[in-house]
Amino acid sequence: MTDSDRDDAFNVVEPRSGYNLYDTDPALREAVRREGAGHAEASLREQGRWLGSREAMDAGRDANEHPPRFVPLDPVGRRIDEVRFHPAWHVLMTDIVARGLHSAPWAAPAPGAMVERAAGYLMQGQVEAGTLCPTTMTFGAIPVLAGEPAGEVDFARDWLPRLHARHYDASDAPVAGKRGVLIGMGMTEKQGGSDVRTNTTRAVPCGASGRGRGYLLEGHKWFYSVPQSDAHLVLAQADEGLSCFFVPRYAPDGRRNGVRIQRLKDKLGNRSNASAEVEFHGAWGAMLGEPGRGVATIVEMATYTRLDCVLGSAALLRQATVQALHFCSRRQAFGRPLREQPLMRHVLADLALESEAATALGLRLARAFESDAPLERAIRRIVTPAAKYWVCKRAVSAIAECMEACGGNGYVEDGPMPRLYREAPVNAIWEGSGNVMCLDVLRAIRRDPQAFEALGEHLRERGGGSPEFRSAWQTWMDLCAGDGQAEFKARRIAGLLAGLMQAAQLLEAPGGLVGEAFVAARLAQASWLYGDSDTGHGDAVCAELLARAWPPGD
Repeated sequence: MTDSDRDDAFNVVEPRSGYNLYDTDPALREAVRREGAGHAEASLREQGRWLGSREAMDAGRDANEHPPRFVPLDPVGRRIDEVRFHPAWHVLMTDIVARGLHSAPWAAPAPGAMVERAAGYLMQGQVEAGTLCPTTMTFGAIPVLAGEPAGEVDFARDWLPRLHARHYDASDAPVAGKRGVLIGMGMTEKQGGSDVRTNTTRAVPCGASGRGRGYLLEGHKWFYSVPQSDAHLVLAQADEGLSCFFVPRYAPDGRRNGVRIQRLKDKLGNRSNASAEVEFHGAWGAMLGEPGRGVATIVEMATYTRLDCVLGSAALLRQATVQALHFCSRRQAFGRPLREQPLMRHVLADLALESEAATALGLRLARAFESDAPLERAIRRIVTPAAKYWVCKRAVSAIAECMEACGGNGYVEDGPMPRLYREAPVNAIWEGSGNVMCLDVLRAIRRDPQAFEALGEHLRERGGGSPEFRSAWQTWMDLCAGDGQAEFKARRIAGLLAGLMQAAQLLEAPGGLVGEAFVAARLAQASWLYGDSDTGHGDAVCAELLARAWPPGD
């Protein structure tokens, strides 16, 4: 008998599926209630049930094992620039759109709508990350388009109803023939990357120039996100300076627009999602916003997509933590489960703490997008880039630690860890790299002193009687006051702000034990290696964190 004939394998652990992502996540449930979306729990619970099912998990795997294909020509040689996806992609996108993750807070604004959507987005990202790209691009574009007056494109009549719709329509057709549409983005070029002011793509007016008018674009984009979308927001140089343009897949005359896909990117991760290099050959576009104010226009969209980068990284971290805890609860080593080994318990508890903190901060950010009060404006404008920098960076190392907890089994493609690990870096890169985010924090502090003052006072009050929190807060305030080296220390400023906000949220959780552990482990000491922190309560807090993160024996 060969090894392959044996069916009596023991001490092996299959990846976890068949569980409710909402019911098994106390940190998420508490954050949903705390941030004002408790009324949505029934819907979120149903979504958690579906996403935890074997069917959904398999769809996430299949969409990545069978990435999209670029088909430039039809059988008789006509240019079609088509991107074809595996059926699993469409299964996932159909559910995303049906739940309104791309548009619901805009279509039906209500208290808690942003938080409800954020919780759903965080659960969705645990199953498949590539589908989040068209979801967030569309979500971020809607408020930009909603603010545009009717010009050569009537967004209120032709586009917004289809953007708000709960119908996923993958057909390749002009907007008039579609039930639902999606939006992508084209910002960066090969010579500039984040320095979009060096863009060389030119936009020439078809007649009269200005907001709402038609232009023809010539040039290229090095990253054209979601090339199968029905339209893109694109940066190009007009006579007045760098401006933003709405470039539909079909021009107003009904012909396919002059956007030519050169190739799809062969990316490290995010493989289910198509990202392309394109060239513009007289591509028609309507100017959005004021001439020469393209960066300001696109930043409005990016504010929302940066929030989603935080949620997306929190999602990956949560799923990696669940899989590591599941494995370590069942895997025996040296006579007992890994989860019961003291040092492994410390590592796992530290990872659970990191995951809770990311979830709490992500949903608090979402609530800030529901109000324009000074504090909420401060959190939205100053904390969002700080959180995007910090959570997305932390997720990469945390997921690597989750993989290591599973040993060699975590490193092979049969399980979920390699895909989670490959997905992790993208959120730190897209929508502005780490340095861009940290400099944006400084810029926001300087431009809105009132918001900064409100944020500083909020954090001071949340510190309560914790000397460690107050010390960290004072350090942050001193750094922000500056000694002429604020830019040099921008990463420290952004990272410490994110940590203070995470601590503030966790201290509001029931019992306060998790918040106290976070302050002790993250604000009171310099070590950031998992399992090398002091939570202040030893194994007692480890037991609490592990039980919250994943029920023992489940």
